[in-house]
Amino acid sequence: MAHATTTTAPGQDVWNGGVSPLDASYGKLMMWFFLLSDAFTFSGLLITYGLVRAAHPASTGLEGFDVTKWPVPEKVFEAVPFLHGVSLPLVFVGIMTFILIMSSVTMVLAVEAGHRMDRKAVEKWMLWTILGGITFLSCQAWEWTHFIVGTGEATKFTDFVNGQWITKEVIGANLHVNQYGPQDFADFFFFITGFHGFHVFSGVLLNFLIYYNTVTGVYQRRGHYEMVEKVGLYWHFVDLVWVFVFTFFYLV
Repeated sequence: MAHATTTTAPGQDVWNGGVSPLDASYGKLMMWFFLLSDAFTFSGLLITYGLVRAAHPASTGLEGFDVTKWPVPEKVFEAVPFLHGVSLPLVFVGIMTFILIMSSVTMVLAVEAGHRMDRKAVEKWMLWTILGGITFLSCQAWEWTHFIVGTGEATKFTDFVNGQWITKEVIGANLHVNQYGPQDFADFFFFITGFHGFHVFSGVLLNFLIYYNTVTGVYQRRGHYEMVEKVGLYWHFVDLVWVFVFTFFYLV
């Protein structure tokens, strides 16, 4: 009986899986798998936020802050550094969003330069991407500080403690008290924006590593800049997630 034989092209290893799916390397595929799982995590957080918010009555924003009603984002996030007392609803958050989106543009330029094997251009655009990430994190740190410190004017509410109703005054917000509205509002703010901020911080570290390897010529010696592209996928994902966080938390 004749036995079937397998023929392979010269230089092809029958154990390497043949042609890569979508012509993507193993590293790119694993990055896509990671981003998909991370997308599920952020989706769960934002959906939960939406459900919890829907369970609370909405504030009109005209009567000031009320700890029993979900606050209007324009009234909470209306401060801008060095413009104390000036009401500029969501302007500072808009600036943060613009900075992060521009850092995604510089990352695209870095990837394109890598395809051309232009080492100097990769260095330049990676450095701009890093600076954009650091600027965004600095802005977020200021926003957190302002949110924690509060408006300077206490919000009064009544609470049932030890068998009697008492009046409390709250300034600012943390994981125990919240001047702006229900405690869930502060908890979600810290967790969702903090979780995203952790992703941005991780991305900055990865971008710095890529920048260092580019400066030292590691990728030039390898003959390709695929690592720039893989880290670029992560950075674009972080930017895209912020668009959804911005929409859910600050606009809706």
